[in-house]
Amino acid sequence: MKAVAVIPARFGSTRLPGKPLVKLLGKELVLHVIDRARSSSLLHEVLVATDDERIKALVEGYGVRAVMTPSDCPSGTDRVAIAVKDISCDIVVNLQVDDPTVDPRAIDLAIKALIDDPLTQVSTLCKRIEREEEIHSPHIVKVVFDKGYNALYFSRSPIPYERNKGAVYYKHIGPYVFRRDFIFLYTSWEPTPLERVESLEQLRILEHGYRIKLVEVDYDSVEVDVPEDIPLAEESLRKSLMI
Repeated sequence: MKAVAVIPARFGSTRLPGKPLVKLLGKELVLHVIDRARSSSLLHEVLVATDDERIKALVEGYGVRAVMTPSDCPSGTDRVAIAVKDISCDIVVNLQVDDPTVDPRAIDLAIKALIDDPLTQVSTLCKRIEREEEIHSPHIVKVVFDKGYNALYFSRSPIPYERNKGAVYYKHIGPYVFRRDFIFLYTSWEPTPLERVESLEQLRILEHGYRIKLVEVDYDSVEVDVPEDIPLAEESLRKSLMI
């Protein structure tokens, strides 16, 4: 099955303007994500979907195809769907531009989850939470799932509620992997009630009765959302690159 990764790279981030072009260890953020994607063994191509000519010029100079998309796309997923409209593939991976430490092996695991389960339309990653403060942070998206690792719910609140001792908490991390046809179905739907309340796009999928397969991993991503995240991401990159 042909799998294509798309990195939505919007210039106008509210908390970190020009985020895809911010440099970490002397290299632009979007290029770090491209390098990680290129190390995947199951991806056939990497694209960048952007609304900015500077980002387009940078990634094309790096040997990656860029697709121009409208600046007013409702979400990164909508930008991804536009980018693959004329691309022939079976699986589409939405790689976040703010995750320069995404593990290529984890990308492959999420892709393989769709290959192995023809009834599933979407897959993504989760990790067991080890730090107490993450359980209560609204910036960390928690997830609960059934015995088959199908997501039951995502929330910014601590789930499950610990009425009795022994709760184990997991957080959502990393990319979303879609079957190509499903991403167009998904972006044709209006935002759903729970999606609006939690401000979590993936709830639209669950509210329409479709499954999201989770793959548990042990690596932790370091996302770049605000300037203060840059040194943390650089430290993580140094460790992973053995610099």
